[in-house]
Amino acid sequence: MAQPSLPATFRDRAVISPEGASIFVRSGGSGPAVVLIHGYAETSDSWAPLAASLAKSYSVVVPDLRGIGRSSRPAGGYDKKTQAADMRSVITALGHDRTSVVSHDIGIMVAYAYAARYPDKVERLVVMDAPLPGIAPWDDIVRNPALWHFSFRGPDAERLVEGRERIYLDRIWNDFTGDRGKPDEATRAFYAAQYAQPGAMRAGFAQFAAFSQDAEDNRVFQRTKLTMPVLAIGGEKSFGAVQAAVMRNVATDVREAVVPGSGHWLMEESPAKTVALIEAFLMDRAFA
Repeated sequence: MAQPSLPATFRDRAVISPEGASIFVRSGGSGPAVVLIHGYAETSDSWAPLAASLAKSYSVVVPDLRGIGRSSRPAGGYDKKTQAADMRSVITALGHDRTSVVSHDIGIMVAYAYAARYPDKVERLVVMDAPLPGIAPWDDIVRNPALWHFSFRGPDAERLVEGRERIYLDRIWNDFTGDRGKPDEATRAFYAAQYAQPGAMRAGFAQFAAFSQDAEDNRVFQRTKLTMPVLAIGGEKSFGAVQAAVMRNVATDVREAVVPGSGHWLMEESPAKTVALIEAFLMDRAFA
């Protein structure tokens, strides 16, 4: 087992967002640009299988969200509308303009805000296995007791998990996987070390604290439906077809895919199938 790692040929740099964060980003390959936006309990390294494959035909841009991984951890700005502006800063700093966007977990919330704020800058959008705050069936989803971590935050929560980050993260990985062996041990140890860095759990909790603002912003965004092609992927043992149902509330051209046997952690549980779905969509090929 080895920790997840992007291709060694990828270059890294920090981009200063006008929204008050330093965003760590790696990029590689050549061709049309594709941005990969990761989720919670992971970092941009989660995209290793997809980034390696896409780099053969695309310019691949892989940022860490603010507060996560090697990006800075400012006091605020964790609403997804602000983080969409972070992404725009990264894309333009690397010399790109119009891109496709692939996203997972809370990354889909940033990706949706990005597509809603900059619709003419998004060629194609992939969203994987997460809800959108304020967008149906959000109210039903958040009643699920397994999502208690959405409301777990504050100084006392930070004290509770300090030095116990692995226990907290194991619970998230275990509850949402379709295979208890995935993510594997090396991957878990790698991410736990990332989230144990000073201020990392505070910043992580801030992603969830912003959900109420995200819901308000999304209800405004929803008034204008996305028109670019959208691929909604759900793990069979996680969001499944609900992912497409969510996206049909905000977009007019939604294709649906369910990854058989997979839970939430698609890049770890079913990388080959998930990569194939995404590549087919980006190339506008039919997929099964």
